[in-house]
Amino acid sequence: MTILTLHKYPEKILSEVCDEVTAVTDTTRRLLDDMLETMYADKGVGLAAPQVGIKQRLIVVDDKVSEDGTRGPHPLRMINPKIIEKSAATIFFNEGCLSVPGVCAEVERHQQITVQYLDENGVMQTLVAQDYLAVILQHEIDHLDGILYIDHLSRLKRNMLIKKVLRNQ
Repeated sequence: MTILTLHKYPEKILSEVCDEVTAVTDTTRRLLDDMLETMYADKGVGLAAPQVGIKQRLIVVDDKVSEDGTRGPHPLRMINPKIIEKSAATIFFNEGCLSVPGVCAEVERHQQITVQYLDENGVMQTLVAQDYLAVILQHEIDHLDGILYIDHLSRLKRNMLIKKVLRNQ
């Protein structure tokens, strides 16, 4: 497996809508594995393809990564994930992003979501996620639509965070 280069704010690909994956191939599976390796190396819990310069609807998630980087038992590899149901209930979560390093902010998300996606074998799956996993999935799926978590913030808060990110680069 290969650790891929992370793209960081304000790179253009992070604000672009990604293309649907039309066929699940060995190349797709290799990319998903490389994305997982990259995510684990940077101690993340989720990663979307545009964060590694690929404009495809692919995400990987593992909400079971401990602080020492130990891998969880069941990483998720999702192709063309789509939120098909959202709870009315919301939660606030302090989010960060590998592509927006050094800053975090509280974001309101749906507490529970249902996601449909193709797994690495091209089989349609449905997952009901709540709380932390739901937040991670919403964050990563946003990436596929060119949305960063900072886009959910007030203009004032977003501008403050952007200045800090740019100053630290």
